[in-house]
Amino acid sequence: MRWLLLPVFVLWSALVSAERLSIDRIFDGASLAGESPNALTVTPDGRHIAYLRGRADDQFQIDLWLHDIHTGKATRLVDSAALSEGKELSDAEKARRERARTAGSKGISSYRWSPDGKRLLFTLEERLWLCDPAAPASKRLRALTPKGMDVLDARISPRGGFVAFVSKQNLYTIELADNQLRQLTHDGAGTIHNGEAEFVAQEEMGRRSGYWWARDDSAIAFERYDESGVDEVERSEVYPDRTVTLRQRYPAAGRPNATVKVGVIAPTGGEPRWIDLGTNPDIYLARVDWLPDSKRLAIQRESRNQRRLDLILAAADGSAQQIALSETRDTWINLNNDLRFLRNEDGFVWASERSGYKHLYVFGLDGALRRTLTRGDWDVDHLLALDEKKGLFYFSAGREDVLQSQVYVARLDGSQADAPRRISAGDGWHDAVFGEDASVWVDTFSNPGTPPQVSLRKSNGERIAWIERNELKEGHPFWPYRDSLVTPEYGTLESESGEALHYRLYKPLGMQAGRKYPVFMNYYGGPGSQFVRKVWGNYFEQYMAANGYVVFSLDNRGSPRRGRHFSDAIFKQLGKPEIADQLKGVAWLKSQPFVDGQHIGIFGWSYGGYQTLMLLAKAGKEFAAGVAVAPVTDWALYDTHYTERFLDTPQNNAEGYEKSGVLHWLDGIESHKLLLVHGMADDNVLFSNSTKLMAALQNKGVQFDLMTYPGAKHGLSTPALRKHVYTMITQYFDARLKPAPAAP
Repeated sequence: MRWLLLPVFVLWSALVSAERLSIDRIFDGASLAGESPNALTVTPDGRHIAYLRGRADDQFQIDLWLHDIHTGKATRLVDSAALSEGKELSDAEKARRERARTAGSKGISSYRWSPDGKRLLFTLEERLWLCDPAAPASKRLRALTPKGMDVLDARISPRGGFVAFVSKQNLYTIELADNQLRQLTHDGAGTIHNGEAEFVAQEEMGRRSGYWWARDDSAIAFERYDESGVDEVERSEVYPDRTVTLRQRYPAAGRPNATVKVGVIAPTGGEPRWIDLGTNPDIYLARVDWLPDSKRLAIQRESRNQRRLDLILAAADGSAQQIALSETRDTWINLNNDLRFLRNEDGFVWASERSGYKHLYVFGLDGALRRTLTRGDWDVDHLLALDEKKGLFYFSAGREDVLQSQVYVARLDGSQADAPRRISAGDGWHDAVFGEDASVWVDTFSNPGTPPQVSLRKSNGERIAWIERNELKEGHPFWPYRDSLVTPEYGTLESESGEALHYRLYKPLGMQAGRKYPVFMNYYGGPGSQFVRKVWGNYFEQYMAANGYVVFSLDNRGSPRRGRHFSDAIFKQLGKPEIADQLKGVAWLKSQPFVDGQHIGIFGWSYGGYQTLMLLAKAGKEFAAGVAVAPVTDWALYDTHYTERFLDTPQNNAEGYEKSGVLHWLDGIESHKLLLVHGMADDNVLFSNSTKLMAALQNKGVQFDLMTYPGAKHGLSTPALRKHVYTMITQYFDARLKPAPAAP
């Protein structure tokens, strides 16, 4: 009997002795992921790896580091806190960081290598600096711009002769030989912007730059956009000590966008030459690239309804152009960054979903399909590198398991389209960064039990060296919490249309047989973001599992990386297949013997917040409580490029907009089940989404809880706000999902 009790005693002892993860700890001190570099790059000469990393005492203070491949030594190149002057960021830079989801970080947010690998360019508090890693520490840094000059999107030219950047809506260059500063455009002011990406390009199109260097330094192509036709939305940003009334140019669904032009200008100045983008001004400038000869531009022009994408090859002097190819779909086109021009033939690698899955092809400059590079019922994630000398290309995909991302190699002649070779090691998620010649690559790997590990690899996947092994052992930031780490379980359910729906399940820490536990459902559910993955992290989910919850997440139809049949289910009406799929998950949960089906809580942010509201509205009796953070409530209030991609315009699909909106289903929301949360300076999902819902619920007499955050944007990005909101969410669910113990 004594031996039978020993395993139970050992488990109980481990749970008692394990340090419990707290919300404060998640957002304070060193990152729980450990020494995990990000924004890694291999130098053009292949000798060093640069990266950004948070400090041991503050994960949000970002410094610039350098790793010597040959010696294995890592050196902090720039101490961002020591160099800081405490300057407040401009509104333009704050907005850019919000778009890039880096608003919560301090210090260095990005950097660029010179082509010879000898210098680094970075901005700190919008001042531009050049760093020479080989110089003594006292002479390592050189300021390129004076104090007080705001700098956006700085980049070294391909041959290293110039630096370009944007300041106060105009494009500038600095000639590095003599430090001469030149202003290239002069009309940027008010509604005119030069060298910048417009709002929807940054927020929705994955394009955060508005200028592009020719490969021989001879010219810069740049975007000029005019937002004078975009509706001004008057909104108030409420701060702790003031209220600011703004008139923001916000392109809401069905309303005018900014108009765009593409110009070409010399880095030393002069008059720009304008490229003809066609007779219809109501288009999107999706992507711009230079061909290897530096004489032609490749412009991707997307139609307003996003069902046509043209690749235009245009002479930089404006003399001639042709449409090399066009992609069309009955639903929408997904943009990507996978275009690569070949040097050994007059052609290019192009990614297309024409087969129903995203795959890679080679086309000639005349638009003729030459060969298929990948094929099958799976999606390519990213084209990572080309090695034309060896006739190889590298890409990432979830080919064998959509919950993973692995790295593959195949031949550029198309002979391995059906059988690429996997070169990444370890089941989980691999983020790969290749060197310029594809001879080496940096692998950042993690899975639910392994914090991010960074290694340098040969082109065949063989490990050369660890950059950061980051083992979960004594001294690691997560080590004190190792005994409370819950390993998630993965599985699939079937949608009403027969599609496999992947889920992730954490059972409560120390779960006892025969006991029923409340459920915390966490999801995103929107297009473009896969929530259920085999990756390290999910600290809040770990926290909830350690505090007695079954934690459940499911990726519904509309989610990416599953082919177009899976994603296109949401076309013309949002909130229908997504809700049906999430309810499949609820039904499965309620059939499990360890689940307390009367106490299920749901939580989501942004699109996930929208899903919370739709679930409460359409199936409120299935849930005890829900939290919606920064939700869209009326899609007519959201921006053009995102909303019209899935719903068309309100003019063409009025019924779809009505039935996709929360207000249409308001009668289903019951009192005392909703906590609504929103930042009062949100310029993405405007605060008016929540005020409109508040008024409608109040008019119906529906009682709900509310938390607003003065001065906060969409991400509630500061550690203090994050701690506050997640503490509140926990307390809200504890009060509603954990029944009080019965009286003795």
